[in-house]
Amino acid sequence: MASLINTKIKPFKAMAYHNGNFIEVTDQDLMGKWSVVFFYPADFTFVCPTELGDLADNYEEFKKLGVEIYSVSTDTHFTHKAWHDSSETIGKIQYPMIGDPTGTVTNNFDNMRPGEGLADRATFLIDPDGIIQALEVTAEGIGRNAADLLRKVKAAQYVRNHPGEVCPAKWEEGDETLAPSLDLVGKI
Repeated sequence: MASLINTKIKPFKAMAYHNGNFIEVTDQDLMGKWSVVFFYPADFTFVCPTELGDLADNYEEFKKLGVEIYSVSTDTHFTHKAWHDSSETIGKIQYPMIGDPTGTVTNNFDNMRPGEGLADRATFLIDPDGIIQALEVTAEGIGRNAADLLRKVKAAQYVRNHPGEVCPAKWEEGDETLAPSLDLVGKI
């Protein structure tokens, strides 16, 4: 599998459930701001609602960083509404929940499980130019952590705003960064 890091997102158009309404979301909606596209296998499952609830609990922190969250599964936007209306955890969600029954969005991100019609559990961090800066894919039973995703967003934003600097392992906002140079070779 070829890496999608540093590639531009492909065009898409899909319906989403968002704050009581059905809306259309396109690749152009992701341009000009930071975005997280958060794929999960299916509504009404087990690990998925814990992850989506974790994102909902941290959504204001993402918004403060200028980041919009888009959750995506191959369910329809109608199914997303039904889940939102029937689950206390999912009912907290204020970010768009994209329905992708045709698999267009999921396939554009090379994230479709072959022969299953379901998205893998994957996260894509996209910069304001529509370029994928980070991605994470985990196995079915491994849930993701919104706090670590926030850390990655802050690191990506820092690197974008500070050319010539990079964020080392476990970097947290306010920690020292590195300026790669010939002088650092073999010194770390």
